[in-house]
Amino acid sequence: MKDFIRVMKALSDPNRVKMVKMLQQKEMCVCEMQEALGITQPTVSKHLKILEDAGLVQSKKDGLWVNYRLIGNDANPYAVEMLGMMEKWLGDDVEIRRILRRLPDIRREEVRKKPVVTGGKPRSKV
Repeated sequence: MKDFIRVMKALSDPNRVKMVKMLQQKEMCVCEMQEALGITQPTVSKHLKILEDAGLVQSKKDGLWVNYRLIGNDANPYAVEMLGMMEKWLGDDVEIRRILRRLPDIRREEVRKKPVVTGGKPRSKV
């Protein structure tokens, strides 16, 4: 029952549901999700950790990037089942559709060049 509860709790947050819907479209890095959702990098990372612990997503290092994707069939059976169901769900949700429409325009190389806002003052990324 523990695995079931972990999956349900992971999917109880709107931002995590949005992340799953985005990852159904393509692998993404933290900065791309940050740009798509309009939330901070630490918040995205926290949500990804919860999704990863629930067996819903996995990460893979690719040079400088860490890409996240939905987990394959060897995962928690509840995670696999919920991911399959979620492919059919929320297709008519206005907010989900808006986010998914933006994905092709979000490019990590461009997002990385944007200034970071800390304490209300923008600073350049390294």
